[in-house]
Amino acid sequence: MKSLSILSLLSLVLFFVSCNTKKPAQVPKVLYKTDNLSVIQLSDHVYQHISYLNTDSFGRVPCNGMIVKEDGEAVIFDTPSDDKSSAELISWIKNNLHVNINAVVATHFHSDCLGGLKEFERNKISSYASTRTIELAKKNNENVPQHSFDNDLTLKVGRTNVFVKYFGEGHTKDNVIAYFPDEKVMFGGCLIKEIGATKGYLGDANVKAWSGTVKKIKKQYPDVRIVIPGHGDVGGIKLLDYTINLFKDE
Repeated sequence: MKSLSILSLLSLVLFFVSCNTKKPAQVPKVLYKTDNLSVIQLSDHVYQHISYLNTDSFGRVPCNGMIVKEDGEAVIFDTPSDDKSSAELISWIKNNLHVNINAVVATHFHSDCLGGLKEFERNKISSYASTRTIELAKKNNENVPQHSFDNDLTLKVGRTNVFVKYFGEGHTKDNVIAYFPDEKVMFGGCLIKEIGATKGYLGDANVKAWSGTVKKIKKQYPDVRIVIPGHGDVGGIKLLDYTINLFKDE
């Protein structure tokens, strides 16, 4: 009986050790919230920012962006919807994350990505967008980022990288996605829909190409763990599947 008890105890200890060696998933945590802006921590180094855009067709729409932070540096994907919200975000990042903001990247030319760009320029933060986005922003009298890239962009954040890539048309002709491989987090922007979403605004969309574009993304990143859509709730790879199915018969 005594030897059995010792074996049982050893088995129990080994069980707890093995469980504790697996890092638990980060529970999303709201770090900041006002009427204009929210910041939610999604993982050790990734945060979601949410601002609001007033629209005629859909009312007051929450708009997502992403912050990647590493070793005293940060990169932001999509500006908040206006300069006021952008000023709030920049101030919060500097005062609470205590990092330098290396860059802001617009994932397409609509105002939910570029609306607060002037505030970033006032803070001397470099801005980036694809050549397609810059061309469309100029054509539509939107704010224009400073630096362009063709299909791919790699940005340093501390000792690691975050990648931006164009896979094809969908929500717009120019929509790109961002991927942070260290934590397998994707910012899909408005190319990716939250679960249960409708097709939304299609005025600049290519609905026939949309599903195929997202299929390419899923093939490229089959192990993605967290997906941030342009609007609505964060999820996993099921957001890619949902978007593919939403437009598959177009």
